[in-house]
Amino acid sequence: MDLGLAGRGYVVTGGSRGLGRASAEHLVADGAQVLLVGRDADQAERTARELTAEGEGAAYALAADLADPDAAERVLEAAEEHLDRLDGAVLSVGGPPTGRFRERTDEQWRAAFEQVHLGPLRMARTLLEAADNPLAITFVLSTSVRAPLADFAISNGLRPGVAMAVKTMADEYGPEGHRLNCLLPGRFDTDRVRAHDEASGDPAARRARHVAAVPLGRYGQPEEFGAVAAFVTSPMASFMTGSVVTVDGGATRAL
Repeated sequence: MDLGLAGRGYVVTGGSRGLGRASAEHLVADGAQVLLVGRDADQAERTARELTAEGEGAAYALAADLADPDAAERVLEAAEEHLDRLDGAVLSVGGPPTGRFRERTDEQWRAAFEQVHLGPLRMARTLLEAADNPLAITFVLSTSVRAPLADFAISNGLRPGVAMAVKTMADEYGPEGHRLNCLLPGRFDTDRVRAHDEASGDPAARRARHVAAVPLGRYGQPEEFGAVAAFVTSPMASFMTGSVVTVDGGATRAL
């Protein structure tokens, strides 16, 4: 299926690895120009080179942390410099520290709020307010929006608020043609998930326990998520906004 991405331009945050990279890879493969934003400058540059070499489009890199109040403006400036046009964004940020609610400190909550909650919302607002054509913005959140995850207290507290803010933004910006949607990934075979498994002390047992809760019987592969993100952000999903889509192999039991 031709998603109509050729010649279009997108920002992808968290784009140097994991689900962000997988999303950028699909966009570039179909001919889009992508600005990859990541906190590690070397990794972002390396990923941009790899995706440009492999895809039909092109990728550019910018080192920035969305928790920085100035980051959104820097991203917008870089997008205007590198991309022929701007058609949207995939906003993915790393998850907050794991742990139980009673073990998390005020400082951890505040830092996570800046990174996971306010950072991507500020990024979306900055892009939307500067836009001179309709944008499609896709937020990469977590299945913790629908049901709490054990030992992910901060994610359970912050992610649902972002999803509701996105629904509100879809209402407010819809009349101008902008589309805003959320994707809720479950367990994918990324570096971060593997690190969580390793930290448990018995990664094989932890993985087996999580796989047992997935009807499809396995972890997802990042490229499977990237395909969904590319579709939702593409012109092919032109009547889709305010949606919250779960991509988790059937593991979430809530609607």
